[in-house]
Amino acid sequence: MQTDRKRRREKQVAGVHCRVSLLALSAVTKRYPGVTALDAVDFTVEAGVVHAVVGENGAGKSTLLKLVAGAERPDAGEIRWDGAPVTFASPRDALRRGITVIYQELALVPNLGADANIFLGMERAHGGVLQADAMRAAAAKALGELGLFIDPAQPVARLSVAQRQLVELARALVRDARLVALDEPTATLTAHEVAHLATQIDRLTTKGIAVVFVSHRLDEVRRLASRITVLRDGRRVWTGATIEVDEAALIRHMVGRDVAYQRHPAGRAPHSAPVLEVQGLTRSPAFYDVSFSLRPGEIVGMAGLVGAGRSEVARALAGIEPWAAGAVSLSGTPYRPRSPREAIDRGLAYLPEDRQRDGLVLRFTVRENVTLPVLRRFAARGQIRREDEIRGARAAATAVDLRPAPPDIERPTVQLSGGNQQKVVVAKWLLTDARIIVFDEPTRGVDVGAKVDLHRQIRSLADLGKAVLLISSELPELLALADRVLVMRAGRVAGELAGEALSAERVMALAVEAQ
Repeated sequence: MQTDRKRRREKQVAGVHCRVSLLALSAVTKRYPGVTALDAVDFTVEAGVVHAVVGENGAGKSTLLKLVAGAERPDAGEIRWDGAPVTFASPRDALRRGITVIYQELALVPNLGADANIFLGMERAHGGVLQADAMRAAAAKALGELGLFIDPAQPVARLSVAQRQLVELARALVRDARLVALDEPTATLTAHEVAHLATQIDRLTTKGIAVVFVSHRLDEVRRLASRITVLRDGRRVWTGATIEVDEAALIRHMVGRDVAYQRHPAGRAPHSAPVLEVQGLTRSPAFYDVSFSLRPGEIVGMAGLVGAGRSEVARALAGIEPWAAGAVSLSGTPYRPRSPREAIDRGLAYLPEDRQRDGLVLRFTVRENVTLPVLRRFAARGQIRREDEIRGARAAATAVDLRPAPPDIERPTVQLSGGNQQKVVVAKWLLTDARIIVFDEPTRGVDVGAKVDLHRQIRSLADLGKAVLLISSELPELLALADRVLVMRAGRVAGELAGEALSAERVMALAVEAQ
């Protein structure tokens, strides 16, 4: 499969110069108050080609997609579609021309069936009566072409994330899309689901459909795309064939410097007394008999496949969900939080996997989010001491290197890139007295530059004597940061690895070993 895909990519590259561009952006500029999101960017996509767009958070990728989707208009430059200048009046206008953009936050109505979602806004009717059976049959056909055989009337709320993405792709097929743009499509998928999505992308290109693929996962970009465009600080810094560039060179283009995972010295606090001890923690069917300990100044990784129970253990420790059996002690005293507030008061902070849903109030400013857990500290006689709050928020935002510098703490958090939003989540806990910090997928959907910054923050927290539990699906991240790694499988701790025994191969062997 990999060899066949590579040959197709090479054929695409060879044929690119023979094709007329389907979409072309020439010297396109887009400005927002106080920032130039895109600065004279050229970008061309050919039919039947997968063209990846990569760059750090804040590089301009999302703005580029909004221009392609008709959600925004450029302030300068020209967009050409099928060789002719075009101005998209709205996203519906772009859709009518054959452009579909599938965002990371899928635009589906949860309580409607797949068929209703596929035809939403373009329902088929005859004589004022909806042709429900015809739409259902057409939806089933489109889904079947993508390898998804389900009842089309089934509400999409019951489908997995991967299945919902296929519903979005089926919508594009039904609408005769000529260009499909995918925004971080693999961020929450398992390896098997990623492989299935890759097959569907191949099917799109064999139909002559152009695919724009936006992702932070450079291994997938190099595997799926035949051409790559790199954006940095709103400018296009490189475009070329995938076979012309390796991953290290891509990273240099993205961040302007060499970036690599750096192995951190293991076993920094082997003789300290545990600050957290977990014995036999159980909540069926999520996890069973989980035992481990954390010491001050130590980073303990937690590995495992999706569904292994890692996040569920973290949420239990954070007071979000109860456990049924087992015992936990914090600094030698019993610990069983009944709420996240009680966990915070006891000194345990949890940075959730879904930062937008569980970690931030997006409509709040940076200042309001950062000081939210400790707002009582800045209050006197029922009034907030605003100057003290501003001083504390600015110090925490500066400590996590919130961009651009100096940080604008009055900026709404929803306007920040994903990497900067994650830095705000970290900044929240710098103002607390947390002794234990639990990171759940801290760099998911984060670009390589912000990832290095976050790694530096995690290490610095351990250097300050915090005990860190790091849950990550990225093995290089765990190997670079953790003193030791617990591997979970089917809700249980399958083993613990440290020192010379800690390797990617041994972690995966424990994670997938048959029961």
